[in-house]
Amino acid sequence: MKPKIFIDGREGTTGLQIFDRLGARSDIELLLIDESKRKDASERKRLLNEADLVFLCLPDDAAQESVSLIENDRTRVIDASTAHRTNPEWVYGFPELSKKQRESIAAANRVANPGCHPTGIIAAIYPLITQKILPADYPLTCISLTGYSGGGKSMISAYESAKTPDMYAPRMYGLGLDHKHLPEILAVTGLQRRPVFCPIVDDYYCGIAATVSLHNNMLKGTPASEDILRVLAEHYSGENFVTVAPSLGSGMLESNWGEGTNRLELTVSGNDETTIITARFDNLGKGASGAAVQNMNIMLGLHEGIGL
Repeated sequence: MKPKIFIDGREGTTGLQIFDRLGARSDIELLLIDESKRKDASERKRLLNEADLVFLCLPDDAAQESVSLIENDRTRVIDASTAHRTNPEWVYGFPELSKKQRESIAAANRVANPGCHPTGIIAAIYPLITQKILPADYPLTCISLTGYSGGGKSMISAYESAKTPDMYAPRMYGLGLDHKHLPEILAVTGLQRRPVFCPIVDDYYCGIAATVSLHNNMLKGTPASEDILRVLAEHYSGENFVTVAPSLGSGMLESNWGEGTNRLELTVSGNDETTIITARFDNLGKGASGAAVQNMNIMLGLHEGIGL
């Protein structure tokens, strides 16, 4: 029998993207809620419990409510909200972290899909932390440039139909330096010091360029940028969706790289003294819906690239 899949919150940006990626597939059965019953808790509960796997594309409180409506131990869940990303009872849905992570996702009943900005930052530093090159108390600085689709329907509408003069230029936000993704970054990487993290939204639809800055003499062994490049290339060797540019960056890096795909590319730039690592990917792909579908494929025992 085909696995039954339900998208709770299909009307949001991530839900629509997941639906588009799954709609043409013949190896699964999509359970659809009648539009008139979209806010009917009893109908949602019925579908949540009928499904073999559920995507939650909802605000945090609503995602937690949906989980509480599942009354069996058979329905598996992938939550695209931030509600469960630091919950140790949920598996973090970034299979490229390690072979063990992929195995944990395959066996999990509850998977927390990564956030868009954390996907790039974690991809850049996790291998350096596990190799003990980047100390856990390193004073990390990160910036992340993103397209406006990451702000959801309201921001998309503003940029495309109600743009104000300030929206033609990049805009920094999260200036209280207490971004909601910081706990996720700390929990997954084991960093002991909160990074200084500033996101920036710009006047293009999708794509992220997340960059971390490093002083090489504060890293174990004082590696040069080329050494850091080799460590990352070795860690992600053989991966389909996370790759490392084969040489140091020396030109320009466009932030809408990988648009429409589930791919993420890391580029290392710098010299013997300082290094930056930039992760570029589609915030709606590897940063949201693409990652969710990849996790679903792994959980169902399918080739993880199907539909991607």
